[in-house]
Amino acid sequence: MRRRDRHLIVLARAPQLGRVKRRLAAAIGDVAARRFYRDMLLGELGRLAGPGWVPWLALTPPRFAARGRIWPCGWRRFAQRSGDLGRRMADALGRFWPDPAVLVGADIPDLDRAHIARAFRALESHDVVLGPATDGGFWLIGIRRGFPRAACTARALFQGVRWSSATTLADTVARLTPRFRVALIDRLSDVDDGPAFAAWHGAQARLAAWPSVKRGMISTKLHGLNR
Repeated sequence: MRRRDRHLIVLARAPQLGRVKRRLAAAIGDVAARRFYRDMLLGELGRLAGPGWVPWLALTPPRFAARGRIWPCGWRRFAQRSGDLGRRMADALGRFWPDPAVLVGADIPDLDRAHIARAFRALESHDVVLGPATDGGFWLIGIRRGFPRAACTARALFQGVRWSSATTLADTVARLTPRFRVALIDRLSDVDDGPAFAAWHGAQARLAAWPSVKRGMISTKLHGLNR
């Protein structure tokens, strides 16, 4: 598939104080939650830009789709439709019919281009691809080229799905599998609340400490050799 035939959509909320990451804000405060969300979003957009697909930002509130200073160059923008999460995702995916489209959230720290490439490859032999999240939801959904247009609706894709629960992925798979071939790719984590933030922050601290630990190990080995 050519780049212009594949669409990557990041579903995002503009990083407004008090409007993003409310569950996380309950643990770390509104200012820190906004800063974290903005940094995660802009970092993700930087990692996912480049050749291979057309990058799109689906934004809410709608007025931010017309404001370009905060958003990285190369990302086209449109306003999210009103309604629940299922309706907003279905509208974004169906916007590019009949081309294949992959949609992801805005705050997956470990997400990179390899994950998106795997999703598009999965759509060469499946109707729908999902990226499981560690909390029971999903961080990615994609539909193949020529996916039935009548199925690109919230009612067809997501009716009965319990959002923001441990059964969100299972509900979605149960809804889709009678009619469609569903592929599952990498399991990743998002950061939505205090415990998830603490786990992510701890992992970052361990990663940052590893180079100094490794240097110490090498120094110890060299010291032993010189005895």
